[in-house]
Amino acid sequence: MFLITGLGNPGTQYKNNRHNVGFMAVDELHRHFNFGPWKKNFQGEIAEGKIEDIKVFLLKPMTFMNNSGFSVGAVSQFYKIPCISTLVIHDELALDPLKLKFKLGGGHGGHNGLRSIDSRLTPNYYRLRIGIGHPGDKNLVSSYVLSDFKKHELDKLEDCFDHIARALPFFIRGKADLFAGELGQFKIHETT
Repeated sequence: MFLITGLGNPGTQYKNNRHNVGFMAVDELHRHFNFGPWKKNFQGEIAEGKIEDIKVFLLKPMTFMNNSGFSVGAVSQFYKIPCISTLVIHDELALDPLKLKFKLGGGHGGHNGLRSIDSRLTPNYYRLRIGIGHPGDKNLVSSYVLSDFKKHELDKLEDCFDHIARALPFFIRGKADLFAGELGQFKIHETT
C-alpha cells in the first residue's frame, strides 16, 4: 500500500499557482490511472486506486500548505502506511522550472509543507520535487510561489505530469532507482 500526496493550497484562487504544482500532479495521476472519486476525509481530499495491482491512495491536504502534516499524518496513521511507502510531490524554488528531482529523506529546505509533514512523520519519506525556478530576490518569493503559471508553462506541465505518470510504476514496484533515472530524463524546451 502506498500514499502519494501532492502539496498545495485549497481554493480556486490557488488552482494554477506555482505552489500548487503538487496538487496539479496528483490530479493528473488520478486521471491517468483512473482512480476512484475524490472523497473528503482526513482534512483533505483522498482517492483510492491501483497501480501495478497495488493499492495506492492519492491525497490533497485541504489544510493549506503550512499544515499539510495534519492530513498526511492522519492518513498514514489510519492506514498504517510506512514512510518508506509515502511519496510527497511538491514545488521546489531551488530547481530550474520543471526539472524533476527525487530522493528519500532529507530536510525541509525551508518548505513549510514539508516542515509540517516532518513534524508528523519521520523525515524518511520520498520526495518528488518539481522545479518552479526562483524569482531572483528572496523578498519576492512569497508573491512568486502564489502567482499563476503562464499559459505556455501549463502546456509544458502537462508533458511533465505525463512523464511522471509513465515512470511511477517503477516506484510502486520498489525500484526507486529506476524511477529516479526515468525522472532525470525529462527535458523541456526553453520557455519563451
